[in-house]
Amino acid sequence: MGDIGPEAALPVMEGKCALFKEFGNVDAIPICIDTKDADEFVQTVRLISPSLGGINLEDIETPKCFEIEKKLKQTLGIPVFHDDQHGTAVVVLAGLINALKVVGKSKSEVRVVINGAGAAGTAITKLLLHAGFVHFIVCDRQGALVAGDTSLAPHMLALANMTKNYKRGSLEEIARGADVLVGASAPNVFTPKMIGNMAKKPIVFALANPTPEIDPELAKKAGAAVVATGRSDYENQANNVLAFPGIMRGALDAMAREINEEMKLAAAHALASAVPKPTSSHILPDPLERSIHKKVGKAVEKAARDSGVARV
Repeated sequence: MGDIGPEAALPVMEGKCALFKEFGNVDAIPICIDTKDADEFVQTVRLISPSLGGINLEDIETPKCFEIEKKLKQTLGIPVFHDDQHGTAVVVLAGLINALKVVGKSKSEVRVVINGAGAAGTAITKLLLHAGFVHFIVCDRQGALVAGDTSLAPHMLALANMTKNYKRGSLEEIARGADVLVGASAPNVFTPKMIGNMAKKPIVFALANPTPEIDPELAKKAGAAVVATGRSDYENQANNVLAFPGIMRGALDAMAREINEEMKLAAAHALASAVPKPTSSHILPDPLERSIHKKVGKAVEKAARDSGVARV
Protein backbone atom coordinates (compact mmCIF):
# COMPACT_ATOMS: atom_id res chain seq x y z
CA MET A 1 0.00 0.00 0.00
CA GLY A 2 3.02 2.28 0.30
CA ASP A 3 3.31 5.18 2.72
CA ILE A 4 -0.30 5.81 3.75
CA GLY A 5 0.52 7.74 6.92
CA PRO A 6 0.00 6.94 10.61
CA GLU A 7 -3.74 7.62 10.70
CA ALA A 8 -4.52 5.27 7.82
CA ALA A 9 -2.16 2.64 9.28
CA LEU A 10 -4.01 2.56 12.59
CA PRO A 11 -6.56 -0.13 11.57
CA VAL A 12 -3.67 -2.45 10.66
CA MET A 13 -2.18 -1.94 14.12
CA GLU A 14 -5.58 -2.50 15.73
CA GLY A 15 -5.92 -5.77 13.83
CA LYS A 16 -2.50 -6.84 15.01
CA CYS A 17 -3.51 -6.09 18.60
CA ALA A 18 -6.62 -8.22 18.20
CA LEU A 19 -4.48 -11.15 16.98
CA PHE A 20 -2.06 -10.75 19.90
CA LYS A 21 -4.97 -10.96 22.33
CA GLU A 22 -6.91 -13.69 20.56
CA PHE A 23 -4.04 -16.12 20.10
CA GLY A 24 -1.44 -15.15 22.70
CA ASN A 25 -3.58 -13.51 25.40
CA VAL A 26 -1.25 -10.52 25.09
CA ASP A 27 -2.78 -7.11 25.80
CA ALA A 28 -1.44 -4.92 23.00
CA ILE A 29 -1.85 -1.20 22.36
CA PRO A 30 -1.82 0.21 18.80
CA ILE A 31 0.61 3.15 18.63
CA CYS A 32 1.27 4.94 15.33
CA ILE A 33 4.09 7.50 15.46
CA ASP A 34 3.95 10.46 13.07
CA THR A 35 7.62 10.71 12.06
CA LYS A 36 9.95 9.42 9.36
CA ASP A 37 13.06 10.24 11.37
CA ALA A 38 14.65 7.10 12.84
CA ASP A 39 16.18 8.83 15.86
CA GLU A 40 12.92 10.60 16.68
CA PHE A 41 11.10 7.27 16.44
CA VAL A 42 13.62 5.58 18.74
CA GLN A 43 13.43 8.40 21.27
CA THR A 44 9.61 8.29 21.30
CA VAL A 45 9.54 4.54 21.91
CA ARG A 46 12.24 4.84 24.57
CA LEU A 47 10.22 7.46 26.45
CA ILE A 48 7.00 5.40 26.53
CA SER A 49 8.70 2.05 27.18
CA PRO A 50 8.35 2.08 31.01
CA SER A 51 4.61 1.44 30.52
CA LEU A 52 5.17 -1.59 28.29
CA GLY A 53 6.33 -5.19 28.68
CA GLY A 54 7.52 -5.54 25.09
CA ILE A 55 7.64 -3.73 21.75
CA ASN A 56 6.37 -5.10 18.43
CA LEU A 57 7.63 -3.00 15.52
CA GLU A 58 5.51 -2.97 12.40
CA ASP A 59 5.66 -1.67 8.81
CA ILE A 60 8.89 0.32 8.96
CA GLU A 61 10.75 0.90 5.70
CA THR A 62 14.10 -0.72 4.89
CA PRO A 63 16.82 0.07 5.91
CA LYS A 64 15.48 2.24 8.76
CA CYS A 65 13.87 -0.85 10.32
CA PHE A 66 17.31 -2.36 10.98
CA GLU A 67 18.67 0.82 12.55
CA ILE A 68 15.58 1.34 14.73
CA GLU A 69 15.48 -2.23 15.99
CA LYS A 70 19.20 -2.26 16.76
CA LYS A 71 19.08 1.00 18.74
CA LEU A 72 15.99 -0.03 20.70
CA LYS A 73 17.48 -3.43 21.57
CA GLN A 74 20.64 -1.68 22.81
CA THR A 75 18.64 0.86 24.82
CA LEU A 76 15.70 -1.04 26.29
CA GLY A 77 15.65 -3.94 28.72
CA ILE A 78 12.44 -5.44 27.30
CA PRO A 79 11.78 -7.57 24.20
CA VAL A 80 11.84 -5.71 20.88
CA PHE A 81 10.46 -7.72 17.97
CA HIS A 82 10.12 -6.55 14.36
CA ASP A 83 7.50 -8.95 13.07
CA ASP A 84 8.02 -8.18 9.38
CA GLN A 85 11.55 -9.50 9.85
CA HIS A 86 11.53 -12.16 12.51
CA GLY A 87 7.96 -13.44 12.44
CA THR A 88 8.37 -14.13 8.73
CA ALA A 89 11.74 -15.80 9.27
CA VAL A 90 10.43 -18.10 12.00
CA VAL A 91 7.49 -19.31 9.89
CA VAL A 92 9.69 -19.82 6.82
CA LEU A 93 12.18 -21.88 8.83
CA ALA A 94 9.37 -24.01 10.27
CA GLY A 95 7.96 -24.60 6.81
CA LEU A 96 11.36 -25.49 5.36
CA ILE A 97 12.10 -27.97 8.15
CA ASN A 98 9.01 -29.92 7.15
CA ALA A 99 9.33 -29.35 3.40
CA LEU A 100 12.80 -30.92 3.50
CA LYS A 101 11.29 -33.98 5.19
CA VAL A 102 8.79 -34.25 2.34
CA VAL A 103 11.44 -34.14 -0.41
CA GLY A 104 14.06 -36.13 1.51
CA LYS A 105 16.82 -33.51 1.53
CA SER A 106 18.98 -32.06 4.33
CA LYS A 107 19.56 -28.43 5.28
CA SER A 108 23.32 -28.81 4.97
CA GLU A 109 23.18 -29.86 1.31
CA VAL A 110 20.38 -27.81 -0.25
CA ARG A 111 21.06 -24.68 -2.29
CA VAL A 112 18.83 -21.84 -1.14
CA VAL A 113 18.00 -18.76 -3.23
CA ILE A 114 16.18 -15.89 -1.53
CA ASN A 115 14.68 -13.21 -3.71
CA GLY A 116 14.28 -9.97 -1.79
CA ALA A 117 16.87 -8.16 0.31
CA GLY A 118 14.48 -6.14 2.43
CA ALA A 119 13.37 -6.72 6.01
CA ALA A 120 11.94 -10.21 5.48
CA GLY A 121 14.65 -11.48 3.13
CA THR A 122 17.41 -10.31 5.45
CA ALA A 123 15.89 -11.91 8.55
CA ILE A 124 15.11 -15.17 6.72
CA THR A 125 18.73 -15.42 5.58
CA LYS A 126 20.12 -14.75 9.05
CA LEU A 127 17.85 -17.24 10.80
CA LEU A 128 18.41 -20.01 8.23
CA LEU A 129 22.17 -19.55 8.56
CA HIS A 130 21.82 -19.74 12.35
CA ALA A 131 19.70 -22.90 11.94
CA GLY A 132 22.41 -24.69 9.97
CA PHE A 133 21.57 -24.04 6.33
CA VAL A 134 24.81 -23.53 4.42
CA HIS A 135 24.50 -22.69 0.72
CA PHE A 136 22.88 -19.29 0.06
CA ILE A 137 22.47 -16.67 -2.61
CA VAL A 138 20.32 -13.59 -2.06
CA CYS A 139 18.95 -11.65 -5.04
CA ASP A 140 17.32 -8.28 -5.48
CA ARG A 141 15.93 -6.60 -8.62
CA GLN A 142 19.40 -6.42 -10.18
CA GLY A 143 20.26 -10.07 -9.49
CA ALA A 144 22.62 -11.76 -7.06
CA LEU A 145 24.15 -9.84 -4.16
CA VAL A 146 27.90 -10.41 -4.39
CA ALA A 147 30.22 -10.31 -1.38
CA GLY A 148 32.60 -7.37 -1.40
CA ASP A 149 30.55 -5.35 -3.91
CA THR A 150 30.84 -1.86 -2.42
CA SER A 151 28.29 -0.46 -4.87
CA LEU A 152 25.58 -2.18 -2.80
CA ALA A 153 23.65 -0.41 -0.06
CA PRO A 154 25.29 -1.09 3.34
CA HIS A 155 22.61 -3.53 4.55
CA MET A 156 22.78 -5.42 1.24
CA LEU A 157 26.57 -5.59 1.34
CA ALA A 158 26.40 -6.99 4.87
CA LEU A 159 23.92 -9.60 3.65
CA ALA A 160 26.10 -10.55 0.67
CA ASN A 161 29.18 -10.87 2.89
CA MET A 162 27.19 -13.03 5.31
CA THR A 163 26.29 -15.50 2.54
CA LYS A 164 29.83 -15.42 1.09
CA ASN A 165 28.43 -15.42 -2.42
CA TYR A 166 30.71 -14.46 -5.33
CA LYS A 167 28.46 -15.67 -8.15
CA ARG A 168 26.87 -13.00 -10.35
CA GLY A 169 23.74 -13.35 -12.43
CA SER A 170 20.05 -12.65 -12.81
CA LEU A 171 17.45 -14.36 -10.63
CA GLU A 172 16.71 -16.80 -13.44
CA GLU A 173 20.38 -17.71 -13.77
CA ILE A 174 20.93 -17.98 -10.02
CA ALA A 175 17.82 -20.14 -9.48
CA ARG A 176 19.04 -22.73 -11.99
CA GLY A 177 19.80 -25.92 -10.05
CA ALA A 178 18.63 -24.51 -6.70
CA ASP A 179 16.71 -26.73 -4.27
CA VAL A 180 14.84 -23.95 -2.47
CA LEU A 181 13.49 -20.68 -3.84
CA VAL A 182 12.06 -18.22 -1.33
CA GLY A 183 10.32 -15.07 -2.49
CA ALA A 184 10.01 -12.10 -0.17
CA SER A 185 9.74 -9.64 -2.96
CA ALA A 186 7.11 -8.77 -5.57
CA PRO A 187 4.24 -10.34 -7.56
CA ASN A 188 4.88 -12.61 -10.54
CA VAL A 189 8.69 -12.50 -10.56
CA PHE A 190 9.02 -16.31 -10.62
CA THR A 191 8.29 -18.06 -13.92
CA PRO A 192 7.42 -21.69 -14.75
CA LYS A 193 10.69 -21.88 -16.70
CA MET A 194 12.59 -20.79 -13.60
CA ILE A 195 10.93 -23.51 -11.50
CA GLY A 196 11.50 -26.11 -14.19
CA ASN A 197 15.24 -25.38 -14.20
CA MET A 198 15.62 -25.92 -10.46
CA ALA A 199 16.93 -29.15 -8.92
CA LYS A 200 14.75 -32.24 -8.61
CA LYS A 201 11.85 -31.89 -6.15
CA PRO A 202 12.22 -28.13 -5.73
CA ILE A 203 10.67 -26.20 -2.84
CA VAL A 204 9.08 -22.84 -3.66
CA PHE A 205 7.93 -20.32 -1.06
CA ALA A 206 6.18 -17.46 -2.89
CA LEU A 207 5.35 -15.14 -0.01
CA ALA A 208 4.48 -11.82 -1.67
CA ASN A 209 0.98 -10.78 -0.58
CA PRO A 210 -1.69 -10.54 -1.85
CA THR A 211 -0.24 -11.63 -5.21
CA PRO A 212 2.55 -14.20 -4.85
CA GLU A 213 5.73 -14.39 -6.94
CA ILE A 214 4.08 -17.21 -8.91
CA ASP A 215 0.63 -18.77 -8.88
CA PRO A 216 0.89 -21.99 -6.82
CA GLU A 217 -0.79 -24.10 -9.49
CA LEU A 218 1.65 -22.84 -12.13
CA ALA A 219 4.55 -23.66 -9.82
CA LYS A 220 3.27 -27.19 -9.30
CA LYS A 221 2.76 -27.75 -13.03
CA ALA A 222 6.33 -26.57 -13.56
CA GLY A 223 7.58 -29.26 -11.17
CA ALA A 224 7.59 -27.77 -7.67
CA ALA A 225 7.29 -30.53 -5.06
CA VAL A 226 6.21 -28.20 -2.23
CA VAL A 227 4.70 -24.72 -2.62
CA ALA A 228 3.86 -22.25 0.17
CA THR A 229 2.38 -18.76 -0.02
CA GLY A 230 1.29 -16.10 2.44
CA ARG A 231 -2.36 -16.44 1.44
CA SER A 232 -5.10 -18.14 3.43
CA ASP A 233 -6.91 -19.46 0.35
CA TYR A 234 -4.01 -21.71 -0.71
CA GLU A 235 -2.48 -24.69 1.05
CA ASN A 236 0.65 -24.21 3.15
CA GLN A 237 -0.09 -20.70 4.35
CA ALA A 238 3.12 -19.19 5.74
CA ASN A 239 1.55 -16.45 7.82
CA ASN A 240 3.29 -14.49 10.59
CA VAL A 241 0.30 -15.01 12.87
CA LEU A 242 1.68 -18.50 13.49
CA ALA A 243 4.63 -16.90 15.24
CA PHE A 244 4.24 -13.50 16.84
CA PRO A 245 1.49 -14.15 19.44
CA GLY A 246 3.29 -17.15 20.93
CA ILE A 247 6.74 -15.56 20.72
CA MET A 248 5.64 -12.47 22.63
CA ARG A 249 3.66 -14.57 25.11
CA GLY A 250 6.70 -16.70 25.87
CA ALA A 251 8.98 -13.68 26.17
CA LEU A 252 6.60 -11.97 28.60
CA ASP A 253 6.10 -15.11 30.69
CA ALA A 254 9.86 -15.44 31.08
CA MET A 255 10.22 -11.69 31.67
CA ALA A 256 12.92 -11.85 29.00
CA ARG A 257 15.26 -8.94 28.43
CA GLU A 258 15.24 -9.61 24.68
CA ILE A 259 14.09 -12.02 21.98
CA ASN A 260 17.24 -13.78 20.82
CA GLU A 261 18.07 -16.28 18.07
CA GLU A 262 17.59 -19.27 20.38
CA MET A 263 14.02 -18.16 21.12
CA LYS A 264 13.27 -17.76 17.41
CA LEU A 265 14.70 -21.20 16.67
CA ALA A 266 12.60 -22.69 19.45
CA ALA A 267 9.48 -21.09 17.98
CA ALA A 268 10.26 -22.48 14.52
CA HIS A 269 10.87 -26.00 15.80
CA ALA A 270 7.68 -25.87 17.87
CA LEU A 271 5.70 -24.93 14.76
CA ALA A 272 7.37 -27.64 12.67
CA SER A 273 6.74 -30.32 15.30
CA ALA A 274 3.04 -29.40 15.34
CA VAL A 275 2.84 -31.22 11.97
CA PRO A 276 4.26 -34.65 12.89
CA LYS A 277 3.69 -36.16 9.43
CA PRO A 278 4.19 -33.37 6.89
CA THR A 279 3.02 -33.81 3.30
CA SER A 280 3.44 -31.67 0.21
CA SER A 281 0.12 -29.96 0.98
CA HIS A 282 0.56 -29.73 4.76
CA ILE A 283 3.89 -28.47 6.08
CA LEU A 284 2.56 -25.85 8.52
CA PRO A 285 -0.17 -25.98 11.17
CA ASP A 286 -3.47 -24.12 10.92
CA PRO A 287 -3.00 -20.57 12.30
CA LEU A 288 -6.48 -20.76 13.89
CA GLU A 289 -5.54 -23.80 15.99
CA ARG A 290 -5.11 -22.26 19.44
CA SER A 291 -2.99 -25.04 20.91
CA ILE A 292 -0.24 -24.14 18.42
CA HIS A 293 0.25 -20.68 19.92
CA LYS A 294 0.46 -22.11 23.45
CA LYS A 295 3.05 -24.61 22.27
CA VAL A 296 5.14 -21.84 20.67
CA GLY A 297 4.85 -19.72 23.82
CA LYS A 298 6.07 -22.53 26.08
CA ALA A 299 8.99 -23.32 23.76
CA VAL A 300 10.03 -19.66 23.63
CA GLU A 301 9.73 -19.27 27.40
CA LYS A 302 11.97 -22.30 27.94
CA ALA A 303 14.51 -21.05 25.38
CA ALA A 304 14.64 -17.68 27.14
CA ARG A 305 15.50 -19.40 30.41
CA ASP A 306 17.99 -21.80 28.83
CA SER A 307 19.78 -18.97 26.99
CA GLY A 308 20.03 -16.77 30.09
CA VAL A 309 17.85 -13.81 29.06
CA ALA A 310 14.91 -14.58 31.39
CA ARG A 311 14.42 -12.67 34.63
CA VAL A 312 12.32 -15.49 36.14
